Amino acid sequence: MAYTTDANKKFQKELNSGTAALVLLSILAHADEPMYGYRIAKLMEVDEKNVPMMKQGALYPVLRSLENNGLLESYVDPSISGPPRRYYKITDSGLETLKSWTKIWDQTKDFVDGILKGSNDV
Repeated sequence: MAYTTDANKKFQKELNSGTAALVLLSILAHADEPMYGYRIAKLMEVDEKNVPMMKQGALYPVLRSLENNGLLESYVDPSISGPPRRYYKITDSGLETLKSWTKIWDQTKDFVDGILKGSNDV
């Protein structure tokens, strides 16, 4: 049974790493204003137990990677009551990439769903 738990954790981690950038771009594309990391992390809490899709510490490297690739831009806003916050917003290139990745996601999802339902010839 331990293998199942370990295998589940490994599968979830791999699945999350493959979808995190897509989810982050989508969240920022739908945002009315730039968002800081903690607020993004709260939006990624996916179930009633408030278990995030990815750990908050893993969120920031993905945000930095997206920014380094020109898909996001950020700025730091100083705070009187705490540490400064870095705010992120999606770029035009990020919006185009989101459209492309969404098509790839839909194709992948349809393929996997078909296999799991046994409707694709193997």
